[in-house]
Amino acid sequence: MRLAVSLLAAAATVPLAASPALADTVVVKAAHMVDVLAGKTVDGVQVVVDGERIVAVGKAGDAVPAGAKVIDLGERTLLPGLIDMHVHLTADPRLSGYRGLEYTDTFWTVVGVANAKKTLEAGFTTVRNVGAGNYDDVALKQGIEGGYVPGPRIVPAAYSIGVTGGHCDATEFPPSIQPPSPQIANSPDEFRALVRKNRKFGAEVIKVCMTGGVFSKTDSVGGQQLTYDEIRAVVEEAHMLGMKVAVHAHGTEGINVALRAGVDTIEHASLADATSFQLAKEKGAAFSMDIYNDDYILSEGAKNGVFAESLEKERAIGLKQRQTFRAAHQAGVKMVFGSDGGVYPNGDNAKQFATMVTWGMTPVQAVQAATRNAAEALGRSGDVGAIAAGRYADIIAVDGDPLRDVTVLQKVGFVMKGGKIAKGF
Repeated sequence: MRLAVSLLAAAATVPLAASPALADTVVVKAAHMVDVLAGKTVDGVQVVVDGERIVAVGKAGDAVPAGAKVIDLGERTLLPGLIDMHVHLTADPRLSGYRGLEYTDTFWTVVGVANAKKTLEAGFTTVRNVGAGNYDDVALKQGIEGGYVPGPRIVPAAYSIGVTGGHCDATEFPPSIQPPSPQIANSPDEFRALVRKNRKFGAEVIKVCMTGGVFSKTDSVGGQQLTYDEIRAVVEEAHMLGMKVAVHAHGTEGINVALRAGVDTIEHASLADATSFQLAKEKGAAFSMDIYNDDYILSEGAKNGVFAESLEKERAIGLKQRQTFRAAHQAGVKMVFGSDGGVYPNGDNAKQFATMVTWGMTPVQAVQAATRNAAEALGRSGDVGAIAAGRYADIIAVDGDPLRDVTVLQKVGFVMKGGKIAKGF
């Protein structure tokens, strides 16, 4: 479907038209819009954008401000720009295991530039980058905000922090090879210092490796790695500095200790139990569960160089994580969309929506996880997560009805971020 764009001068039939057009005023029109706050589709909409922000959401036939540029998207459906709460933009899954050692340290920032563009064009206008070496995600954020490269809004974590020998450490080398480890701490005070250091150099969220993981070579996937005192120190320090805490945790005890310490989101949450669900609801924490990428890891991992130990751990944990996702959702835990892009190709983030529906969500709930819920978990409901007056003009459009078939989100035809068109025109 061809996009029709025209310049219109509207008669003064409503108060909006009585005033001259605002600077850089754009009107986006479409046959449908998903209202993620109400959880329904509305028909015949037009959205008035001034600069970076939405100033009005009205209906077809409303007067258009004089001199405004009109973008008519025809029969398409509008949605707010999507939010992925768990990505690694500076990673390429095809360079797994020891393959990454063939590249210079700064290579990964270049990878991030390519992945940022793919992610934005896939309709994800905001991401939380939960871990990058060398402050690469901070550099990428600065480049995007400076207009040097295209990409989504980034909430960077900088280094993921953890303990010696844990999931955040480099455990694939012999004792004679000791890579730098600026992300490692082993006491409450040392963790407080790491929070301060990450914040100093641009982190906006703190990511902690609370348990073992799939892609760390030598640990057990669910074993707890931080004490209560250590994770509590992280939470206290981060919250004092106005930052939230995201915790990588597969194992039950690690999840529950982290929740008792007051963390904000649990990443993966593979072996969470009924106690975990209750604690999450009591504490207001959200689960970010990457339940699509199991398919990619098991089908492509060996070819990509993933360690045999990691593939074995993925076989052990993948189905359990999906079962936990369904149980957590049924129990009423707050769920946000987190894909772990970088473990599978960035840009394919939307493939997870269908898996979320298969494992218990309705299509609208899956969409809300990547919009309304994610914005709330970021503490940015006033800026992103909905097409509403006052929020950033982050708008995407798809053919078809995503509340009937979420797979249409895999083919986003139009992307606007902050009032600027990134794709589709």
